[in-house]
Order: sequence, then structure tokens, then C-alpha cells
Amino acid sequence: MQHSLICSIKMPEGPELHLASLYVNKMCDGVLFTGPVRKSEVSKNPDVPFTCEAYRITATSRGKEVKLTLTPIKSDEGKQRAKAGQADQPMNIVFRFGMSGYFRFTPEDELPKHAHLRFYTKETPCRVLSFVDARRFGSWHPSGSWQPGRGPCIMSEYESFRENVVSNLSDRTFDRPICEVLLNQKYFNGIGNYLRAEILYRLNIPPFVTARTVLEGLESEDSCGNKKHMKNEVTATKVVCEHIFSDHQRFNLTALHFLTVPLSLSSVHKTSARAKQKQVKDETADLLRLCHTVPLEVVSLGGKGYDPEKADYSDFEAWLQCYCVDGMKSIRDHNGRTMWFKGHPGPMAPKDSKSPKAKKRAKKEDDHDYTAKKKVAQSRSASMTKKITVKQETITKTPKREKDTHVKEAGYKRKKTGKTREAGTPQHEKTPAARRRKSSSTEPTAAGELKVFFQNVFFLL
Repeated sequence: MQHSLICSIKMPEGPELHLASLYVNKMCDGVLFTGPVRKSEVSKNPDVPFTCEAYRITATSRGKEVKLTLTPIKSDEGKQRAKAGQADQPMNIVFRFGMSGYFRFTPEDELPKHAHLRFYTKETPCRVLSFVDARRFGSWHPSGSWQPGRGPCIMSEYESFRENVVSNLSDRTFDRPICEVLLNQKYFNGIGNYLRAEILYRLNIPPFVTARTVLEGLESEDSCGNKKHMKNEVTATKVVCEHIFSDHQRFNLTALHFLTVPLSLSSVHKTSARAKQKQVKDETADLLRLCHTVPLEVVSLGGKGYDPEKADYSDFEAWLQCYCVDGMKSIRDHNGRTMWFKGHPGPMAPKDSKSPKAKKRAKKEDDHDYTAKKKVAQSRSASMTKKITVKQETITKTPKREKDTHVKEAGYKRKKTGKTREAGTPQHEKTPAARRRKSSSTEPTAAGELKVFFQNVFFLL
């Protein structure tokens, strides 16, 4: 399951960004920040033009975006602050995490290696809230707002999310396979690669069937009754935060009352087997409901999306049923993304598409191993091959030299014998004698070859 852990960390999705917003609010509760917002030298994202003597940080999430709000602390010295270039109005910074982004709150002397945007506290010793992004696909936008092309959040805006999908089924987007439409953030804001695999697997829907066929029978309102569904939801953000941040007990959890979000916790542990079967039957026909409840299950697990270097993901790995799980199949979709599934992929599957799993592992082992052991082994193999090539060159060169010397000696002897014969015998006698010598010298050779041939034939028989 280690491979599944790596896969799940690389691409933060809706649940991870929501947990990241909870993390920021938890760590920054009651903490004052000061000075300018600092960017790393290697980052190509824009500078954040915000400087203030004292300000607070809060966070909210929506789908695959997180918004940090920097709020200056009001004082009677507003005019002096304005003259000195200090910010007197709140600023929003919208983050998109890319493939590896997350927030981390550490002492200044323990700053993470890939901390590309940093907010410093007004205390001694100083601490830093950092946006860490090793692969640098993430981005931030100062004075930004939610991206206009993104639809309602699958978790916090469930009713609007359903309405947006059902009312737009005539859009050409829904002519595509359901697995590819689930990644379209215009309609499924917050769904990513592992969520689409888990949702389709639970519903036993082939990934490469037309999206419209799957969604056509659904209504804009939840068929199970939205009010009844919402009554059974548990407001559990405080419990989740206690589970996630148990090692940071110095912070006050009671201040999180304004962050509470209704989480649809699984009723598996609270209901009988009959109730569980009934719930599964009700949900099998409604993909949109699972787009809401499955991400909330991940949020209820807690602990994921904060510190990929140290966090424990064993609960998340146990929760996965399809994504990167042994025994499941994988195939690249038309956009090059790996889709995990079970059974037949569906009629719209790409032709001659194969799983990239084996190729990636072989490539990593061959091309991207720069450890000390690998370097030593490579140097040894290189030296050995060099020695072997040198030996082969000497072996091939030596016979050639000997052959050249033999040819020269034979030519010299022929010239010498020719001169002596010219002196003692007439020219017409030279040619028949030479021919006789040639024929006599070639006859034993041919006979020897035939003898060896027949010996080999008898040996084979």
C-alpha cells in the first residue's frame, strides 16, 4: 500500500484543501503576524504586496481552492500606518495546491525546504506559517477571489452542486466518459483522481460510459429527501480537529465553533446490518450524493493533507477500496490520467491503452536512482566495461599485426625465389611448376576439410 500512499499525497483534492483550511485556522487561532509576506527566490508566483505591524490569518476552502484572509488589527494610529505604507484593509490570497502543496506551521529555525510563501508571527521566538510546494505546480493570487469557471463545492454547497449538474446535462461535456467528466471542475469542483475511482467503484459503474447516461435519471433535489439527510448529519469538525492536532494541545479548540461544517459521517458503526444494506441500495442510483458523502468520509478520517513528510496515513490507506489497491485495473483516459477500476472499462475506453504502472516503476529504478550505492555500482560497472573493451581491442589488434608481418615475409620470400629462378631457369617453365605447386598445396586442404566435415556428421549421428 505504500504506492497508494505516494499516489494519494501527490494530488490534493477537495478533502485535503478543506483539511488544510482547518489546519490554518487551528494553528493561527489567537496568533498575531507581523511584517511583510515573504516569497522564495525560486518561485515564479507573484509577490504579495502586504505589510502590516500586526494582523491575523484565517482560512476558508471551496472545492480545490483555499482562501487566506489577512486582517490588520485596528488601532488609533490609522493615519500613521497609511503614511508608513502599512496595510489598513484585509487582503485575500487564493491558493491552488497543484500536485504537492500544503501548509505548515513551524519555528523559524525549522523552516521547510520548499517553503515558497511565508508569514512570520509577532512573537519571540518567531514562528512561520509556510505554503510548502516541492514540485512548484501550486499557485497563489493576491487580492484574488474564487476562480469564476469553477462550480459549487461538492462538500459545502451540495444543493447548488446538484442543481448545477442536473440543469446542464444537455451540455456537450456530458457526451464524454463519466470518469473524465468527474474531473471537470466546472461541475464537480473538488473531485480528483482518487475520489472518482472510489465513487465509481462503489456504484459499480464502468468508467468509460457516457456521463449523460449515468446522470439522466437524477433530480436536482436529493431523492432520499434532503431535509432528512441533513438532519442525520453530525457536526463533527471539532472532533476531527482534536484527532488531527492532538499533539498541539496548547491551542484552544473551543475557538473553532465558527468553523464547524456538517460532515456526513458513515452510519455503518451506528446501524444494524439491515440498515446498512438499505443505505447501500438507496445510494447505488445516485452518483451525485456519493460525490458529496465520499469526500466527507475522507474529512472525517482527518490527518491527511497537512504534512506529507510526517503524517500517518494508515487510516486513509485502509479506507481506500479501489485507488492503487492490489487486484484493481488501471488505464489511461483520453487526457492521460490514470483511472483505477474493476471489471470492464466500458465502450468508450481508449483503444490499445495500457496501464502505466510497470513502466513508471522501471523508469524510476533505472533513470532516477541517485543514491550513493547506485553511483558506486555504476562506476564499478563502467570501469569493468572499459577494461573488457580494452582487452578485446588488444585481442583483435594482435592477430592483425601478426598477419601483416606474415604477409610481408611471404611477399619478400616470393620476390627472392623469383629472382633466383629468373637467373637459372627459362620463363616458360615457371608457370606450370607454379600451377602444380598450387594444386598440390590446395588438394590436401580440401581433403582435410572433407575429413573434418564427415567427422562432424558422424558425431552428430
